[in-house]
Amino acid sequence: MDIKSYIRDVPDFPTEGVVFKDITPLLKNPQAFNYAIDKMAELTKEFNPNKIVAAEARGFIFGAPISYKLSVGFVPIRKPGKLPYFTVGEEYFLEYAKEKIEMHVDAIDPNDRVVIVDDILATGGTALAMSHLIEKLGGTVVGMVFLGELSFLNPRDKLKEYEIKSVLTY
Repeated sequence: MDIKSYIRDVPDFPTEGVVFKDITPLLKNPQAFNYAIDKMAELTKEFNPNKIVAAEARGFIFGAPISYKLSVGFVPIRKPGKLPYFTVGEEYFLEYAKEKIEMHVDAIDPNDRVVIVDDILATGGTALAMSHLIEKLGGTVVGMVFLGELSFLNPRDKLKEYEIKSVLTY
C-alpha cells in the first residue's frame, strides 16, 4: 500500500516556511491506518522493548496501538502541567519554537528497554528530549520508530547514538 499518498503537505503551517506533514487523511482511512500501525509495530518489535514512549498528541495515535499490539507498557509524554503526578521535564527546540515536555517521575524503571514512537521525525529535537527524559530515569532507549522521516532536515545528525527506523522517508 502506498501510504505516502495519504499524507498531505500543508505549506506555511504552523509558521511560514514550514511544510507540515498532515497525517489526518491517513487516519480517516482504516486500511491505510491499519497498514501504518502494522508496519510500525513490526519495526518496533525488532527492538524487543518492554515500554513504548510517545509524546502528545500525534505520538499517542501511533504509540498506544503499537504498545497494545506488542503487549508492552505505554508511557505518555505531555506538555507542562498536563500530567497529574510528580514529573521530570526537558526543554528543547523545534524547527519553529522552544518547547518543554514532561513525564511522570515513576514512568520508567531502571533497566527498561524503551522505544520512542512518533509520527514524523523532523529535526530530531523532540526525540532527543524524550531520550534525555528516559535516560534521567534510568531507562535505555533501544530504538526509535517513526511513520515518516524528513531526511532533508538531517535529524539523524542529532540522534547519532540511537537506532532509528522509519516506514517512510522524505
